Amino acid sequence: MPVEFKDYYKTLGVERTASGDEIRTAFRKLARKYHPDVAKDKKQAEEKFKEINEAYEVLGDPDKRKKYDELGADWRNGGFRPPPGGGGARTYSWRSGEGAEGFEFGGTGFSDFFEQFFGGRGGFHRGGGGYAETQTERGQDVEGVIMVTLEEATNGSVRSVSVRRNGACPECGGTGIKGRKECPRCEGSGQVQVSHSYQVRIPAGVRDGQRLRLAGRGEPGHGGGPAGDLYLRVRFASHPDFRVEGGDLYHDLELAPWEAALGTNVAAPTLTGPVNIKIPSGAQNGQRLRVRGKGLAGPGGAAGDLYVVVRVQMPKEITPQARALWEQLARESNFHPRN
Repeated sequence: MPVEFKDYYKTLGVERTASGDEIRTAFRKLARKYHPDVAKDKKQAEEKFKEINEAYEVLGDPDKRKKYDELGADWRNGGFRPPPGGGGARTYSWRSGEGAEGFEFGGTGFSDFFEQFFGGRGGFHRGGGGYAETQTERGQDVEGVIMVTLEEATNGSVRSVSVRRNGACPECGGTGIKGRKECPRCEGSGQVQVSHSYQVRIPAGVRDGQRLRLAGRGEPGHGGGPAGDLYLRVRFASHPDFRVEGGDLYHDLELAPWEAALGTNVAAPTLTGPVNIKIPSGAQNGQRLRVRGKGLAGPGGAAGDLYVVVRVQMPKEITPQARALWEQLARESNFHPRN
């Protein structure tokens, strides 16, 4: 089955020559607009939010972006082809053909294109091992990826996921024959795709990489054996305001040079609302200001910390009046950074 090329630049609304800062700014703007917690049409927003995250996952990483640009050049010249055998772990989100088995995870993992070229971190994977037809065997486990927002990780939520896979055709009982003729529904294969929906509880305090287990929701057993389990590996969605390190959050706070020099009070975002931050006079670029307990909630209720990182920004254009003030400061200041 062909893999559709994804135009990530178009998804973020930027040119192919966009800088890293321009890509990051575009992502933040779109992520705020389509965040599932604020959008009116949540279903549409979740799908768009997933697409934006996927695009930023690639374009926001220099190595992945370089690889993507090389692929994109082949595609634009008509030479785009998926590599033989795929690029990652064996997935069942896009396989087709006789005997193929497929899994679809509604609104969670990344696209087939991403999985094949940029890491194999989504879709559903089937556990290893075989079975003998005459033995009683437990069904195989299935593992997938569920994208979770930081707000969900803090407050917990309940999500619906769907798993689609081949099952016995109800018209012919899996024989492929109905009335001595080929079964019209399964076209003689004896199998049709069946979709199963499950409710998944995302506990407050969940961590990136943690696995959530849905007992008995994996592949059916054989010979009367029990079904396997479905495991969903948590993957934090990129956030427009925060970076995550363990249970701590990091927020880049942009300051004007005079704010850093003189000190000021500013509002900084947290997952539960803005807080007032006092910037000391003489704040340095890259300096971290710690806000205790405003990071991610932990499994036991104790939260990590928020680190506000000072980023001093220079004006790109200045008026003649502003230039005169800068020149006066240069004459009167005894600060010499290179000494």
